[in-house]
Amino acid sequence: MSFSFLEFLKSLVELTTGTYLRQVWGDAPWVDPTLDVIGALLVATFGLLIVLVLIWLERKVIARFQDRIGPNRVGGKYGLLQPVADALKLLTKEIITPAGADLWAYNLAPFLIVVTVLMMWAVMPFAPGMIGVDLNIGLFYVLAISSVSVVTILLAGWGSNNKYALLGAFRAVAQMVSYEVPMILSLLIPILLARSMSTVDIVEAQAVPFIIVVPLSALIFFISSLAEMGRTPFDLLEAESEIVAGFHIEYSGMKFAMFMLAEYASALFMSGLFVIVFLGGYRFFGLETYVTSGGFALGNLIGLVAFFIKMFVMFSVLVWIRGTLPRFRIDQMMDFNWKFLVPLSLALILVVALVDKALPVGVSAWTQAGVHLVSNVLVGAVALEILRWRGRKQREAQEGRQEGLESVGVEATVAEAVAH
Repeated sequence: MSFSFLEFLKSLVELTTGTYLRQVWGDAPWVDPTLDVIGALLVATFGLLIVLVLIWLERKVIARFQDRIGPNRVGGKYGLLQPVADALKLLTKEIITPAGADLWAYNLAPFLIVVTVLMMWAVMPFAPGMIGVDLNIGLFYVLAISSVSVVTILLAGWGSNNKYALLGAFRAVAQMVSYEVPMILSLLIPILLARSMSTVDIVEAQAVPFIIVVPLSALIFFISSLAEMGRTPFDLLEAESEIVAGFHIEYSGMKFAMFMLAEYASALFMSGLFVIVFLGGYRFFGLETYVTSGGFALGNLIGLVAFFIKMFVMFSVLVWIRGTLPRFRIDQMMDFNWKFLVPLSLALILVVALVDKALPVGVSAWTQAGVHLVSNVLVGAVALEILRWRGRKQREAQEGRQEGLESVGVEATVAEAVAH
């Protein structure tokens, strides 16, 4: 098959360029590896460059929340080139390595944390048929790769030869490992409903978006992902009253920038994962399969646009939270996880499994969604009532202690007056 520029442009719009190039190049053994490398480079480049947009967007939005203008000098009145200027500044800053640092661990940590974030994008379905690799254990792959970031944080803290960096790493690891538990438990529910761990299968199973079917699971996953990424209100490393800058206190220049790059790329990926698991991914009222009368598969492009709109809306929610909520204390954060989120996740899995088993075979998707929604609301109501009861008990205990202290103070005052 000979190359046609018009057909190539059509394949770009239909998002079938890989298929078209295979037809042009034939069945030579170098074709598939070449296309795989090109696809990986495109995804990695997107994951790296989109961070510039995310940084500008977050600074602008938070500035509006705080009644400021935000970046408005470099790149016109909107400051569009401010992230580029920041990147150039970091590239030219001196890289300082602390004396006594473990060079392998110290230098490997920023590289590994960026690579692990980029590797997770391999199983992200951007549009129908547009995915790096459709693994039947896609969500398991994501969770396994994201767990590597725990090792990179330990490497950064240990390799820096700084007790503050090491303590910051321990705290960050404790936070990440703790909140991985409810995050994994919340993901088991969509896996149970879709009967698959493949990200594509989960998207295709959402005739009704899972956020309507199991909103409590979506909320638990969202909160856990915030803590996993170290975003507000779980960003203790950036708190003025905490251990300086945590595990990356000894990094400067581009090495420090790599940690920030990984944070923003991870935030966007988690937003995309939430869209895939709970918001139907690239599905948009059936238009993602739309084909024109002339055979032009326009639905793929519609699905891609729908996915990106949903993903950036979720990222905007992260920015909104960052500009609104205060930070938790470390004890509050751990109590909230182990005493509330984990038990609630386990109870929710049990309820969803029992309800799903009790539903008759062949029931419509909307009926199934309605039954699961009611069960979720009931579980949420019970959880809120338990929280209300626990809060009331704590207030009563606090008031009792306060009254006891006041009575002791009054008795001491009386005794002192009698003595005089």
